[in-house]
Amino acid sequence: MSQIFDALLRSETDRAGKDPEAQVATELLQRVESLAASRWESVDLASEAEPQAHLELLKAPQPGTVNGLQPGKHDERVVALDRVKSLSLSPASGGRLVCLTDTEEPTAEAFRLLGVRLRDLRRTQSLRKVLITSTVPREGKSTVAANLACTLAHKAEEKILLLEGDVRRPSLSDAFDLGRIPGLCECLQGKRSLQDSIYRIEKADLWILPAGIAPKTPLELLQSEKLPRLMDQLASLFDWVIVDSPPILPLADTSVWTRMVDGILLVSRQGVTEKKQLERGIQAIEPGKLIGALLNCSKTSAYSSYYYRTSAGS
Repeated sequence: MSQIFDALLRSETDRAGKDPEAQVATELLQRVESLAASRWESVDLASEAEPQAHLELLKAPQPGTVNGLQPGKHDERVVALDRVKSLSLSPASGGRLVCLTDTEEPTAEAFRLLGVRLRDLRRTQSLRKVLITSTVPREGKSTVAANLACTLAHKAEEKILLLEGDVRRPSLSDAFDLGRIPGLCECLQGKRSLQDSIYRIEKADLWILPAGIAPKTPLELLQSEKLPRLMDQLASLFDWVIVDSPPILPLADTSVWTRMVDGILLVSRQGVTEKKQLERGIQAIEPGKLIGALLNCSKTSAYSSYYYRTSAGS
């Protein structure tokens, strides 16, 4: 990814005539329901009959608020996220998580620049759920997703979630040395609550939703109605949701993920990505969602001596 292209492509019902006391009681019940939802009492995505309101932990940001919260008010997300399990992390220097282990290297600086540009882009458009993908395998998308999430997490007041969307060939869990722990698949299958499927990575100061163990038909699971509801809830809990998805061309899974996000970042790799593949990949992405492209392992960059010291991952 040694070049970052400069072009980041861009009722309530009318209450008239109602009894005032009944109206007050209704409003009070609504407030209690909202507070209970914000406490995140082990949301069960398996229940199709569950009211949609129970999944909306936070309302959309309103004018004069910061991250959807009025200044001076306690961030209720902290109450929910403090209840998830924390995992320790001891990444080795020279590995894939350069933004944690080699923060003074040009590699880490390039990711910091990418983070700045994404935040600048969010000033002009809605951008909370970002998909990191590539045209074919082994172009470095998982490495980019992991380091971008770590970079964004450096801003203490923001909550960052890294979502392992490549359930067939997950590699983020390996990068963070988590092993095969339950996560997204178990949550969508109703085997675990969302609270029990998310983990906090202590040293990185971010949260991760690993892929878990994929069923025999993962595409069918991803195409269920539960995934959109899950993504809406995650967007209410976190400031950034970084999704590491499968490559675009070999599988249909990525087309499911592209519908769930606000923007897509396309990773290519010099010496691996062919021109025709890149063209087909770009054509497969909805134009309005393509926000940027990254070139990995460029031999012409001034930083060519450091990208990458290890395998690019996925």
